[in-house]
Amino acid sequence: MLNKTLKSAADWQDLLRIAEGLPLVIERVRLPKRNLVIEGEFTPPELARLSLEDQVFIVAFVRSHGSIKEMEQIFGVSYPTIKARLNRIAGQLEFVDTNPSPSRAEILERLKNGEITAADAIRELEALK
Repeated sequence: MLNKTLKSAADWQDLLRIAEGLPLVIERVRLPKRNLVIEGEFTPPELARLSLEDQVFIVAFVRSHGSIKEMEQIFGVSYPTIKARLNRIAGQLEFVDTNPSPSRAEILERLKNGEITAADAIRELEALK
């Protein structure tokens, strides 16, 4: 069993190479400034679960402020290649619904508080079906 303390981004990159795309489970987290250690099973955030190459690509994309033209120059590939890679990476990520449909209880609560009319409540409740 390999026992290594990760101290830098390079160590994280080494870990990703060793894992060869297999899922990682983090079992110990240490906060040295608080003298605190937490043990359990933790899944890395989505972006950390991407391959090293995809992480580098995303960093470049953010640094280029989302400019696909600049990405073409950085990586020396065509627009369709950049778009295909972005689509492939996006397919690996779960997106948070920033405007989820209200629940039945939320609609009724808004009706009770006079925030919406009965007709609005009926329309919203029918849309949930």
